[in-house]
Amino acid sequence: MSRLTLDQAKIDRARDMARRIARQVYDDMHRFTTTSVERATLRLMGVDGIDDNQVPLPNRVVSHLQAQGLLQHGAALPVAAAMAERGLSAQQVALAVAAGELMLHNPAGTAGEGEARRMADALAARACERIAANRATRDAAISHCGEARTPWLYLIVATGNIYEDIVQARAAAEQGADVIAVIRSTGQSLLDYVPYGATTEGFGGTYATQENFRLMRAALDEVGHKIGRYIRLTNYCSGLCMPEIAAMGAMERLDMMLNDSMYGIIFRDINMQRTFVDQFFSRMVNAYAGIIINTGEDNYLTTADAYEAAHTVLASQLINEQFAYLSGLKPDQMGLGHAFEINPALENGFLWELAHAQLVRQVFPEACLKYMPPTKHMTGNIFKGHIQDALFNVTSVLTQQNIHLLGMMTEAIHTPLMQDRFLAIQNARYVFGNLRDLHEEIQFTPGGRIEQRAQQVLAETVSLLAHIEETGLPAAIAKGTFADISRTLTGGKGLDGVVPKAAGYFNPFPALMLP
Repeated sequence: MSRLTLDQAKIDRARDMARRIARQVYDDMHRFTTTSVERATLRLMGVDGIDDNQVPLPNRVVSHLQAQGLLQHGAALPVAAAMAERGLSAQQVALAVAAGELMLHNPAGTAGEGEARRMADALAARACERIAANRATRDAAISHCGEARTPWLYLIVATGNIYEDIVQARAAAEQGADVIAVIRSTGQSLLDYVPYGATTEGFGGTYATQENFRLMRAALDEVGHKIGRYIRLTNYCSGLCMPEIAAMGAMERLDMMLNDSMYGIIFRDINMQRTFVDQFFSRMVNAYAGIIINTGEDNYLTTADAYEAAHTVLASQLINEQFAYLSGLKPDQMGLGHAFEINPALENGFLWELAHAQLVRQVFPEACLKYMPPTKHMTGNIFKGHIQDALFNVTSVLTQQNIHLLGMMTEAIHTPLMQDRFLAIQNARYVFGNLRDLHEEIQFTPGGRIEQRAQQVLAETVSLLAHIEETGLPAAIAKGTFADISRTLTGGKGLDGVVPKAAGYFNPFPALMLP
């Protein structure tokens, strides 16, 4: 395979700095829990549904614990204590709390503490068994049906109506898509609760709910069995409910989740502390469930220049990788993101795109890389756009990317229609088929333009990571290091949901899910 000559010592140095940067953030944030982590814990323990006012029961219980000053100890123990004392299920405890019929308490230091811990551990073990069974089901389905060769064709559906999404997803799979991503309704990442049930009225996307996950999973299993190819399902594990969506996805056998460590901070103005705590727990759940995460570095290039800011993408990928390791994710579960976003008017732009993609491939040889199509410089000229997507497809297969989000020629005009997606699939399949083994037949010119560009980006990445290590990641984000957007440690949405842990804080899941 053709490879660039890169300085391995620089790569190792960059990775070591990223490891220390991520570890410092982890050590600072491990002292906190969040309302969303505790709601996710309750969901995994069996709490679901809504009250008479359509408020999710996990929210009701966590709000009750917060009002009683108990959330700092974790939600698991007070709920498990009530279960043991009253002979109730976790769901019945939640219903009683919502009805105002039950006041929870912390059993620590009482005779009931031991039984409450045993009850919580048993519920956590049962949840882990369910998730492990889903992982085994996925492996069996892939073994039985088979799967496509990479790059996998990743296609989005987003009608707002889950039943209409299912129709489009089936059609896409039959036309050649390997991964179906259901985009969330506009603004859902800023909701501090998860909607309940099947939904039909999303805006610019479809609400992420556990029932919607279940319905789409069943539909893709059915069409995958019909066409003889396992179809992966993706949703968006980000925003104020990041841990809860991870829990729901694990219980309903999703295969991929967009799950970045910094995307919510930078692009949704979600509080930094909230995001760093939530991303650790959500990635832990995804790791245990065998879910491939997708990171969001491609978004940096929609607000910053793709040529000038290329090193910020690689630096962020290295940091995301280290956060992922801390949560138990393996390299083949790391869908590190990047994008084909250089201005097409730039001379030799294709060479620079190739340099960036090959650099990422070599720095992360075992990762399940996710490559994103041109969007920023799509103008509405569908003929030029189709060519831009074709060049993107060439780069992807030539540099052996893993997850390939299909570019749409109508990207700058409207939400792509089914026929636009069909043309995108045809474009990619044509390029992939005709250039399948080209990477084995060509070599990069030693010292040539592509290699020099990759070496330049690597050197700039090392310099940037050294600066971030010196100042700390929160300070670097505050300076607008990534995507030219500045956020502060105490700014943004959701800070009121960050809770310092008490000395006796208890959560049964890390002991079971972390390696």
